[in-house]
Amino acid sequence: ITKPFSLRELKSRIRALLRRRALDGGVPEDEYRDRRLVVRRGPMDVVFDGQEVRLTMREFELLWYLVMTRPRVASRESILERVWGLSSDVETRTVDVHVRALRKKLGQDVVETVIGAGYRFRGYL
Repeated sequence: ITKPFSLRELKSRIRALLRRRALDGGVPEDEYRDRRLVVRRGPMDVVFDGQEVRLTMREFELLWYLVMTRPRVASRESILERVWGLSSDVETRTVDVHVRALRKKLGQDVVETVIGAGYRFRGYL
């Protein structure tokens, strides 16, 4: 875009680029890959040590949220809001139960517990 340009023109061009990118197969952040783990958002595939892993919808959404927030710590409240759609004032251990299930399926080191803060995705770099 050449200067001067209107904000409306800029927004329009950005939307068009995003729309074209979505038609090309998605944004680059549709896949996470490290030496032991591959997570693909589109088809909801998870491969760990060369073997396909079956996750429930919530387990996958939790894993993807943690992948997308890396290397920051995700609080239980933010996880409940983003993955389950629950308000942050709900007291539940469902996040802990689902993290335990992820660790059982993907290894103990994939998700780190940060005491008093939440969870952080570590992966296998």
